[in-house]
Amino acid sequence: MDTESVKAKYRELTETLIERSITVTTMESCTSGLIASLITDTEGSSAVFKGGYVTYSNEMKIRCGVPAQVIRKHGVYSTETAAAMARACREEVGADIGIGITGSFGNVDHGNADSVPGEVFFAISTADSTESYHCTVPTQPDRLAYKLYMAETVVDKLFGILSSGPQELKP
Repeated sequence: MDTESVKAKYRELTETLIERSITVTTMESCTSGLIASLITDTEGSSAVFKGGYVTYSNEMKIRCGVPAQVIRKHGVYSTETAAAMARACREEVGADIGIGITGSFGNVDHGNADSVPGEVFFAISTADSTESYHCTVPTQPDRLAYKLYMAETVVDKLFGILSSGPQELKP
């Protein structure tokens, strides 16, 4: 994985979203807004990117619409929390697609008992469904490499949804 290939994938994604008038939003934790940044690196992205949230703390996730009971019951690092993040941001801004991502990279998060370094959970929400995913990230040289790895994993899933997903997302 190299930075330029990830950027190229997001450029293609954003151009596809623009061409098809599909809007998107994000609620990111471990990627710290990198996915939103990659989407908005393409000229014209304001036509489809509704905005995003960087919700690094549990409190901020809850303030942005993630039910506190989901975090209490399943933990902040879970497919359920990622799904709640994706739904909350999509519904709040009225986007066609919501992306939620949460997880731990190189170190244990001592503030959350369910922290396992390298375990990341993300979800993609549309009006029809919310699909959740779990990813074990191989050891990376630094935090940016972890973020890029996950950004690439997410964009690959998005292309899958756009090519075979819900009817309203097809051209």
